[in-house]
Amino acid sequence: MSSIPTLPGVESYLVETERLKVHYLATGPQGGTPVLFIHGNGASATFWEETMLALPGQYRAIAPDMRGYGDTQPLAVDATLGLDDMVWDLRSLVEALGLGAYHLVGHSMGGGIAMRHTLAHGDELRSLTLVDTMSPYGYSGSKDVDGTPCHIDGAPAGAGSVNPDFVKLMLAKYRGTEDPAAPRNVLRQHYVKPPFIHEREEELLSGMLSLRIGEDWYPGDAMPSPHWPGVAPGERGIVNAFSRKYYDASGLIDIDPKPSILWIRGAEDMIVSNNAMWDIAALGAMGFVPGWPGPEDCPPQPMLDQIRAVLEKYRANGGSYREVVIDDAGHSPYLEKPEEFDAVFHAFLGEW
Repeated sequence: MSSIPTLPGVESYLVETERLKVHYLATGPQGGTPVLFIHGNGASATFWEETMLALPGQYRAIAPDMRGYGDTQPLAVDATLGLDDMVWDLRSLVEALGLGAYHLVGHSMGGGIAMRHTLAHGDELRSLTLVDTMSPYGYSGSKDVDGTPCHIDGAPAGAGSVNPDFVKLMLAKYRGTEDPAAPRNVLRQHYVKPPFIHEREEELLSGMLSLRIGEDWYPGDAMPSPHWPGVAPGERGIVNAFSRKYYDASGLIDIDPKPSILWIRGAEDMIVSNNAMWDIAALGAMGFVPGWPGPEDCPPQPMLDQIRAVLEKYRANGGSYREVVIDDAGHSPYLEKPEEFDAVFHAFLGEW
């Protein structure tokens, strides 16, 4: 059923929920404790296969393709909902499968979806694991640890900040390496720490290329702005949906009950950091994007500081969290250092 070949022991399903047709991968016993895995942007459920198979036998792993990714029905993304259309999709899958209480895991953008899902349905969670998650204040367009927007129109963030050469190559489903912006090069240089190359690179690349391209999906539409770099987030598409203009999960600090949180990340993550290579403000500060107006107007987003500040408030308000950093790993430590990742992850799951 999956358009991407799966590892032995990984099952592929297509289920019609009340919102859309969802493709998901699963491993483990039908009656096992559910662990729900949410992939990041430019990825799909196939990224989780090794992690799913490594789970102890009492768990049932479920990894859906989100809308516009993989083999799930590619309904349009309403950016103004700040990823909540994907939260509602996820909720419809939970209901269709009758999961009961479950562990929730989100990587990168998937961490953003998981945080918003926890805001709405935290009472159902056994635990929350955030893997190299985006900030609770979205991706790009904010400054300081409180996530203050740089500008009210959302600049500098959103679809207009995405490299157009990368978008063209994604649309062409280009699998080569000759172009610096090639998806395979992005996978090797940003998703992981070079020179690591995953043994299932072809399947991971297929997962990247399954992303639907266009104004309704990736990267979305853009609006003119008087602020640098001259564009602001539009109202459609995924990159706009997780911009600071629309996305905010800082309300986590006030939810009750508060599931325990594991924040686990690679020490050398280039996608989520205080100087992220995909944050246009950071690129401007480094001189890669001309016209940068300076740190007062548009500083690099302090992503790690923002995440930590919100989680510290979460703890102060009665919750619990731990931060684990995996050395010599980039944005995907579960792919790069699976033994280290699984040891921490399994121990955390076992506590709840």
